[in-house]
Amino acid sequence: MTLKMIVAGAIMACTVAAHATSWTGYTYSSVSTTAAVKGMNRISERVAAETDGDLEIKIHLGKTLQIKSADITQAVGDGIVDFAADYFFSGNVPIARVLNLPMLIDNDQEWQKAYAAMQPMLEEAFEQQDVVLLGGYRYPQQVFFTTFPVDQLSDIKGHKIRVTSPEQGQFVETFGGLPITLSGSEVPTALERGVIDGVLTASAGGAKKWHEFLPHNYRFAVNYGNSMIIANIDSFEDLDQEDQATLRTIVAEEGEKISAEFIEDEKTQMALQQSKGMTIAMAADGDAQKARDLLRPYWSEWAKENGPEYEQALALVLKAIGK
Repeated sequence: MTLKMIVAGAIMACTVAAHATSWTGYTYSSVSTTAAVKGMNRISERVAAETDGDLEIKIHLGKTLQIKSADITQAVGDGIVDFAADYFFSGNVPIARVLNLPMLIDNDQEWQKAYAAMQPMLEEAFEQQDVVLLGGYRYPQQVFFTTFPVDQLSDIKGHKIRVTSPEQGQFVETFGGLPITLSGSEVPTALERGVIDGVLTASAGGAKKWHEFLPHNYRFAVNYGNSMIIANIDSFEDLDQEDQATLRTIVAEEGEKISAEFIEDEKTQMALQQSKGMTIAMAADGDAQKARDLLRPYWSEWAKENGPEYEQALALVLKAIGK
């Protein structure tokens, strides 16, 4: 072998090595057909194509790795995975729960304003967990799906409702319900055994899997649920600046697309569930104003209990959405 061939081979090997950055990606969702998982797969495909193979991300579905949903932020920060969609981030980054306060944010426009106002605080909070916040997406508003008829909020009194946050729990308690926190995998069994009587979720979310157990849907919007798309800070900083920028752009674009697809899927799933016998009741006149009046003091109490930074975050959001 000539010296020229050896040098050429070495250069090629170095080039391949430089283009061989492979990340492990993870999502809490175990259902490949959801808008969220489809979007994460699009991110993976686009990143590989638009970085010319500099970065490849292998997305693993929920439960395929030994990572609990509540531990995803920590797993990314510890470098167990490099990249993830994290719906259950609030235990590690609790200040983000400002965006999920019940009755605070009423529509997509308010959500966008509120998120933009909080974004610097959110990025700093995730950075403290050794994580880069790249973007995210939101589910449709969370509504009631129950085993019993609901025509107004007072009907949940005395019933056990599965919630995904203490803030949702506060809403349920305000109207006399009994909040219970369970993982998604526990919900079907809990419904079958009568451990819970209903859930707060979306037609395109949990109800897509659990609708057979839940014959009633009360379309009262309590709050939004959202997922953050995050990366390990060391893995991200090891990328060159061009690839960092490409990744950020792709996540931002696909995050908005996932949110839009969820809105469309909400309509589709709602119609499908109704066609299969689900009784759907629209929010009763006066329930929204009553709930807002009852929950408004809770926003300030919640922020005060958690500290000045939370009060600042709430103030930013309230100013941004004009409340």
